[in-house]
Amino acid sequence: MLAAALAAGVPRNEFSDDWTKQFDESYQFRRDTDFISRNLTGLNALEYSLQSGRENGITDLDYLRKVETFSEWMREQPEVTHVRTFSDTMNRLNRSMNGDDPAFYRLPDSPELAAQYLLLYELSIPFGGDLNDRMDIAKSSTRMTVTVSDLSAREMREFDTRVQAHMETTAPTFAGEASGITMIFAHLAQRNMESILRGTIIGMTLISLILIWVFKSIRLGLISLVPNFIPPVMGFGLWGYAVGQISFPAMMTTIIAFGIIVDDTIHFMTKYLKGRRDGLSESEAVRYSFHTVGRALFTTSAVLAAGFVVFVFSGYQGVWILGLMVSIMVVLGIITDFLLLPPLLMALDRKRP
Repeated sequence: MLAAALAAGVPRNEFSDDWTKQFDESYQFRRDTDFISRNLTGLNALEYSLQSGRENGITDLDYLRKVETFSEWMREQPEVTHVRTFSDTMNRLNRSMNGDDPAFYRLPDSPELAAQYLLLYELSIPFGGDLNDRMDIAKSSTRMTVTVSDLSAREMREFDTRVQAHMETTAPTFAGEASGITMIFAHLAQRNMESILRGTIIGMTLISLILIWVFKSIRLGLISLVPNFIPPVMGFGLWGYAVGQISFPAMMTTIIAFGIIVDDTIHFMTKYLKGRRDGLSESEAVRYSFHTVGRALFTTSAVLAAGFVVFVFSGYQGVWILGLMVSIMVVLGIITDFLLLPPLLMALDRKRP
């Protein structure tokens, strides 16, 4: 019942990895990033490469109008706090070349004039202040930087999907996924989770085959999988109720905890199988396992859990999450080995030796 109740919390977890929250408030970096998020535009920036389709096409008026229209739509989105785009630079240049008249804060009247403005700007500014980070060397595409508020990884991916759908309908040549470190972390947790899940399934399958071969019994090999699978599921379920967000370090705990839990199960099952081969009944073999390795399993699990709990005092999120979750899974693993595995053996291993 406890396993079922905790397993129900697994869907509550959301795969998220916010690089600005990796350190706690004791670090200057975290305090600075929180200040920027609260008082300025924020640090979560999405980068879009807007293609014109030809060399020197970024001064074409049709291209500039599309960029301006796209940037205006982007500014209307509730998640967006700031947009930096090439069309804004051309608007400012046009205003500056007309006596800073606010009425001229618009795109130039011709592509030739836009190209001349751009050339004059590039020749007049000091080194390091040019637009090399805003356009490619062939002047065929420009870079749009969109700063968004603090969003979860799922909300970030959903926002980018909405942007892609808008570009497909209004400016197909602009269509392309967002880049930048923010989007890397937005996809990192999900892709790592998928990879770790596949690797864990493959690993568990191989371990199952090895246990079946070692125990010389398909029934006992399959029974031994239950106390190996259940603790990680219970651990993630408990995490879903308590926190609800899984980052990359949290996903690594499955591999670490699984290795520890498998060892405990093998020790218990080995002694149980020895008792059965010596002519003991199911319940007697269970008592024999408790008598021979029960105290050792409890002691090693307690020591391992206490050792990993020390990581909780770290100020780095990846370390304290790893330590806390491994400790939780180790504790749940020994509880499962002591309270769930023996009844399963006595209920399912009815065949007399």
